[in-house]
Amino acid sequence: MADPPRFYSNSASTTYDQCPRRWKHKYIDKLPDPPGPAAVLGTFAHAVLEKLYQESPEERTVERTRTLAGDVWKATETGNDFRSLSLDDAAQREFRWKAWTSIEGLWALEDPSQVAVDATEQRVTAQLAGVPFVGYLDRLDRSDQGLVVIDYKTGRPPRAAHRNKPLGQVLLYAAAVEAQTGEQPVEARLLYLGKEVLETDVSSDLLNVETERLAASWSQLEKDCMRDTFATRTGPLCGWCPYVTTCEDGEQEVRLRVDAGRVREDAPARKALGI
Repeated sequence: MADPPRFYSNSASTTYDQCPRRWKHKYIDKLPDPPGPAAVLGTFAHAVLEKLYQESPEERTVERTRTLAGDVWKATETGNDFRSLSLDDAAQREFRWKAWTSIEGLWALEDPSQVAVDATEQRVTAQLAGVPFVGYLDRLDRSDQGLVVIDYKTGRPPRAAHRNKPLGQVLLYAAAVEAQTGEQPVEARLLYLGKEVLETDVSSDLLNVETERLAASWSQLEKDCMRDTFATRTGPLCGWCPYVTTCEDGEQEVRLRVDAGRVREDAPARKALGI
């Protein structure tokens, strides 16, 4: 029998819903899950923007952000996550260019000097539909209408058919803010840096949909923990699973997909399995 976690985050529930076994390896077995270049880049960009929005509004300029990025880079390049990428000089220059391009892309989406910030990198905890939820808000703004939950994204925006799904994250954050403060945010927004903004008005109905989804995931997780049985859910994501070498089902899935020409050349599982 495995103990359920003390808190359940959106990222943990997403991992569990994608593959319960992967969730177990990460959260119960505590197996290493080193971040890839995209994740490290995202962490760097988030750290720079956190510092930017702690500045006074008139100081939130591109020039000031360059200075902040230089300061954050000094810590990033010596950190274990970045060093584990083993990038050569050319790859490091490309990494820094991509990171700065993402950060500078903020100005295509909003004017930082006009934003009224209530909090940055705020931890919120709440019981949502019986689930012990935890989340980390990139930013909580105050507009004329009320609170606005903001989350930064450095990846690609979702395709048209899946545009509403990622908003579930910021809606859960909005539900947690309401539970913790008593004030329901009026809007939840995803900033895909340099690309576009996905946003939604916040309503009780939308919050109920997301908290019920979270509760269903939590309920199934509790059952799995009680039975200490976590199913493997194979699919395209097996190509990016850090535990593919310890998962017979995942390895078989990747090999079948490689044979069928359905796995990208840069999928980490190919290197891990020597294919």
